[in-house]
Amino acid sequence: MRFTGAKTKRDAVVKAIEAFNRQQLVKEVVASFGTLNFATNDEIEAGDMEEIARRQQEALSHSSK
Repeated sequence: MRFTGAKTKRDAVVKAIEAFNRQQLVKEVVASFGTLNFATNDEIEAGDMEEIARRQQEALSHSSK
């Protein structure tokens, strides 16, 4: 109770569990750092070019109807 500032044993236990859960969440987040895979600039540009080509093809098919 001294460390948590709680007035009752129950409040002290609840605060301790909340602190533990928060620490576990932080550990999970920190462990996931560096595991995200971002697209490279070349991959992004290739996707953009595919999108442009697809839209041009759609525009041509709509104009010929």
